[in-house]
Amino acid sequence: MSPRLHDLAPPLERAFLLAVDIGRDEGWTAEESLTELASLADTAGAEVVGAEWQNRRHVDPNWYVGKGKAEELVQAKAETGFTLLVADDELSPNQQKSLESVLGVKVLDRSGLILDIFAQHARSHEGRLQVELAQLEYQLPRLTRLWTHLSRTGGGIGTRGPGETQLETDRRIIKTKISKLKERVDAVRRQRETTARGRDRRLVPTVAIVGYTNSGKSSMLNALTGTDAARAEDRLFATVDPTSRTVKLGDGQSIIATDTVGFIHKLPHQLVDAFRATLEEVSRADVLLEVIDVSDRHAPEHRRTVQAVLDDLKAGDKPRVVCFNKADLLDGAAGQDGETPAAVVGGAVVVSARTGYGLDALRARISAMLADLWEEIDLAVPYNEGELLARVRERGTVDVTYRGRDVRVHGRVAPQLAGELKAAAERWRAAGRKLAPVDTASS
Repeated sequence: MSPRLHDLAPPLERAFLLAVDIGRDEGWTAEESLTELASLADTAGAEVVGAEWQNRRHVDPNWYVGKGKAEELVQAKAETGFTLLVADDELSPNQQKSLESVLGVKVLDRSGLILDIFAQHARSHEGRLQVELAQLEYQLPRLTRLWTHLSRTGGGIGTRGPGETQLETDRRIIKTKISKLKERVDAVRRQRETTARGRDRRLVPTVAIVGYTNSGKSSMLNALTGTDAARAEDRLFATVDPTSRTVKLGDGQSIIATDTVGFIHKLPHQLVDAFRATLEEVSRADVLLEVIDVSDRHAPEHRRTVQAVLDDLKAGDKPRVVCFNKADLLDGAAGQDGETPAAVVGGAVVVSARTGYGLDALRARISAMLADLWEEIDLAVPYNEGELLARVRERGTVDVTYRGRDVRVHGRVAPQLAGELKAAAERWRAAGRKLAPVDTASS
């Protein structure tokens, strides 16, 4: 009998989770961190069959856990039949090799697991490039264990020389691929900068949606646009590729909102480096929209993680609108689509992307934040600055008065547009034209 299609699918990997608690992870116990690791393993497609953690003063440099605990894992393997061991911290190549040698199963750490999830979820050419770069940089120091079959202890015919030769060859191949991938990622960065300059010329304000993974960032973008522009699932890192869409705030004002990669506790540095081209959207944005899962009791720890990554991107001090999402999970009134006025807590808007509760208040808060960033101007430019004046009328809140020799512009505009107006006014002065006195009666 021929096998059925579902019989050909590879069996689920049975994962056993391992952590060390050295008491330095503020707000997180090892057990709580393992709960998040279990969600990551589930997202990656593994079945979690057990978990252990150990309290220690420091991580063992050879075994991660103590040697005794490592030997106990052999019994756990016999009881649960796990085929994959996942450590909650980044393992050194030596720790990884030691655990594999005693257990005879594949060993991954949190970084390797997150990289695997990104590899599964990256859809765009850009996302795949960045994930591949991160994976290669992660694998490079771990190549030694990949070639143990060529360097067996005891030597003998067929085991001398080729192992080291193959290893060095493989290192060179990976280093060459990393170099080429970095060039391609740099090309992505330049392309993004060109796109950003185009947006700047049109003077469309930009808002980057940031937050902890699974806080509802993609759902928030979909709710603000009224579309299914971004992929939204109740899973960690459901979205890897950034998505930008136009959002209408009211009174004719529009913004470009970008859903960015979610952050997480112990985010691998390889991912931050590889995705820097994408994450620079955060640095370029006029305003950040920080989405927080108000139903998660670890929300304060999540905010610290988000702040740490933003600081690394030199965007930690950017103007920010904060919204507490998933209010419908706490308050039944939040499920009534605007029937109840949205609450504001400490300047943060309480919303539900799922039901639409609080979205009007959030749009108003973003609009007010952008208006606060605009500059007050009162100056004169010549008539021949028609294109600039057209953009001022379209994108600013101004009064434009045509006078005998010049045009008076008075009101509030975006900082970049204010700079262009000031430069035009300065050119007008430099040309030797004496500005007419401001006629306050006409304002």
